[in-house]
Amino acid sequence: MLTLPHALTAAALAAAMPLAGQTAAGGPIVRAPAGALRGIEDGGLAIFKGIPYAMPPVGPARWKPPAPMPPWPGVRKAIAFGPASVQPKPRPGSLYANPPLAMSEDCLSLNIWAPREARAAPVLVWIHGGALIWGASSEALYDGAALARQGIVVVSLNYRLGILGYLAHPDLSAESPEQVSGNYGLLDQIAALQWVRRNIAAFGGDPANVTIAGESAGALSVMYLMAAPAARGLFAKAIAESAYMISTPELKEPRFGHEPAEAAGLRIASKLGANDIATLRAMDAATLTERASQAGYPPSGTVDGCILPRQIVEVLDRGEQAPVPLLAGFNSGEIRSLRFLAPPPPADAAAYEAAIRHRYGDLADAFLGLYPSGDIGESILAATRDAMYGWTAERLAAKQTALGLPAYLYLFDHGYPAADAAGLHAFHASEIPYALGTADRTPTYWPKVPATAAEAKLSDAMIAYWTSFARSGAPRAADRPAWQPYAANAAYMHFAEVPRAADHLAPGMYPLHEEVVRRRREAGNIAWNWNMGVAAPPLPTPPGRP
Repeated sequence: MLTLPHALTAAALAAAMPLAGQTAAGGPIVRAPAGALRGIEDGGLAIFKGIPYAMPPVGPARWKPPAPMPPWPGVRKAIAFGPASVQPKPRPGSLYANPPLAMSEDCLSLNIWAPREARAAPVLVWIHGGALIWGASSEALYDGAALARQGIVVVSLNYRLGILGYLAHPDLSAESPEQVSGNYGLLDQIAALQWVRRNIAAFGGDPANVTIAGESAGALSVMYLMAAPAARGLFAKAIAESAYMISTPELKEPRFGHEPAEAAGLRIASKLGANDIATLRAMDAATLTERASQAGYPPSGTVDGCILPRQIVEVLDRGEQAPVPLLAGFNSGEIRSLRFLAPPPPADAAAYEAAIRHRYGDLADAFLGLYPSGDIGESILAATRDAMYGWTAERLAAKQTALGLPAYLYLFDHGYPAADAAGLHAFHASEIPYALGTADRTPTYWPKVPATAAEAKLSDAMIAYWTSFARSGAPRAADRPAWQPYAANAAYMHFAEVPRAADHLAPGMYPLHEEVVRRRREAGNIAWNWNMGVAAPPLPTPPGRP
């Protein structure tokens, strides 16, 4: 029997019947607490697009927490995606360049794919990536139909990006009852999850069985949500694909090599010629966003002691993260499509080894054992990948396991002809079309996935594992290898040509990077993840060592 949260009233429960039979000439109709919606029917799915989940954060509401959307009268059409958050132009020729057709500050909308006969179905909420700068839930790569056809309800959402979503500033902190600022994009995600909690039963979803999922900055957002007290209880499971547990600016204090977030806000405002928040609010959103990007504004969460109480690593060490089952992993070729993250190689092997010994001291032998000088280019790609993505994925699995919760680790190591020919084997985000079943809807410059039986079979397996996890907290796929939890001998699933169960991913990788981060944290003035290998500052030596 479905147990509904107290926020769902008897009237809402009466409205929360399965979608079957609630149709009109123009498409399926659902009557949710937020209001009535007319969507689209497509092959047994009811699809609703562009549903507003909070009031538009425009004008005086720019850089304020999202406000509840009052119920709308009548039946609202939900047949077209809402506009994306305003964002700068993508990098020319980027694999990920997929500019949205429409952008607006009025961007707080979500989309739902639901089986017509759904009753208390598992819910998966997808959070798009894009470095907290770019992206939109309307991207075809994120279409939820393939997962929904496996019997789950899929939700995708837009949230504020760039300077509109993450600016911290003393004037904004002064406006806040909590005396904090920044994290507006994260607050949007929390508001969307609250909307799902209140309304998803009307679409056949179970509000008590929600999985949050995302890739790259979407997975960073998943970690933020796991750390945010305000998000506690809004989801029951988490999927983090290629997450990166970077050091994060703090609101008022310089820490880990970052200037305070408020100081960064003052600096960017000065560059834009704005002496106060009123001036920034008066600027056109597109101009503001583009100029801030050109001026080097780096959107990020802010450790403010309230929305994000601590650094993510500290939250995990204290066991204060959301106590939910977790699925996390990374790709073997992450940096092949993100080469700007990798430092330039030294002239030769001798220079490489000398640089590593200077920077890593007593850990140099361990580093060179994992990333040797025989192929400097490959070692730099691997070291950068592991420092950002590999260490993060295994740390998430290890820390959830330490809470006594099931955690599942994976490595995506699949190549196909177009990607391999471009030197992009298992590149960043290349698992998405397999896990979401959207291989025929990749962006313009993406190496095209061939329409072969082998590719379809791998995608079918990943869809089965992902939807099984959303359903029960355990990834299972019929006639595929059993995916053991990380607790079972550091187990993981290796997705190459076919899924293969394995254990002890890259022995020595996690302990090395964990020790590097530990020493940097103890020093208190060094960032981690972005400055690895030949770009690393000399590593602090532990007490008692020369």
